[in-house]
Amino acid sequence: MEEKQAGKASVRFKNPPLVLSAASVVGKKEGEGPLGQYFDKIEMDSMLGKKNWEEAESELQTRAAKLAIEKSGLNKEDIRYYFGGDLLAQLIATSFGSMDLEFPMFGIYGACSTMGEAMGLGAMTVDGGFADHVLVTASSHFASAEKQFRYPLEYGNQRPYSATWTVTGCGAVILSKNDGKDAGTGKRPLAKVAGMTTGKIVDMQFKDSMNMGAAMAMAALDTIVTNFRDLDVNEAYYDKIITGDLGQVGKRLLLDYLYRAGYDIESRYMDCGIEIFDEMTQDTHAGGSGCGCSASVLCGYILPKIRDGIWKRVLFMPTGALLSTVSYNEGKSVPGIAHGVILEHADAKESASERQ
Repeated sequence: MEEKQAGKASVRFKNPPLVLSAASVVGKKEGEGPLGQYFDKIEMDSMLGKKNWEEAESELQTRAAKLAIEKSGLNKEDIRYYFGGDLLAQLIATSFGSMDLEFPMFGIYGACSTMGEAMGLGAMTVDGGFADHVLVTASSHFASAEKQFRYPLEYGNQRPYSATWTVTGCGAVILSKNDGKDAGTGKRPLAKVAGMTTGKIVDMQFKDSMNMGAAMAMAALDTIVTNFRDLDVNEAYYDKIITGDLGQVGKRLLLDYLYRAGYDIESRYMDCGIEIFDEMTQDTHAGGSGCGCSASVLCGYILPKIRDGIWKRVLFMPTGALLSTVSYNEGKSVPGIAHGVILEHADAKESASERQ
């Protein structure tokens, strides 16, 4: 049997699962940003017709999931498992949003790194033969996150320039077995999941909850360096290295410390939180954040570029700050984590799984 484990924390897939379809649903502010044209649906009503913010986020999940299934050409009955998560306590956006789908479900929490964690686990499930098709989602909502983690919107508190703006959005993908064709659907896959690097918790004893980028930057660095060492590659192996929501502050820290470690990734680096908003006109300070940030940018912007061959190999690495209102109010630090997923053009001749 071919060895799938690579190094300390990485996996190479022998038959890389396919990203069969993707769907992105975002709010009005996100639709007005630089990437607005790439999202499938822009919801002008932040309540999505519901009675409260939490129900609105659940509706984001429902709409994105149903659209991803529709775009895949599969029937609902073809989906064996569902991996999903959000930022809210006990994953209520996901659990209530997926209830009517009636899929066997794995609830995932990795803070804003959730899409990477869920895709990695979903890909392992498919590659291991435990499912032919799985659904993966991650969502966030500006108002539900502010209500839980910071202050009610009515309070109107001032935000420091290091703060990020939680994205109202959801991304959903269908991961399918790689049968050498098209997973039996006739659909051209968006990409294949060639491998993954699971991050570990990195605690720099950072205690500023309004500067998540700084709290997560070293976790991103750790996962990138681990990926390079596990696969015996360097930054040139990837067309793009994309973090989830480090924002302007975390970006500079990451690039500077990677350079000190001997890696210059600046020319191929991108951060979803920086790309989704226009810092000059949208008053989002350091950029975007939230589970829905990297998930919606992945589904609306990144995967189509891989499908079209503009980028042949991407290290997609959502980043997360592992705090809660309880831990923060008890004086605890804000640890970070980052999960890397290697995405390749579906017809790429060399993949991470084939590299010796």
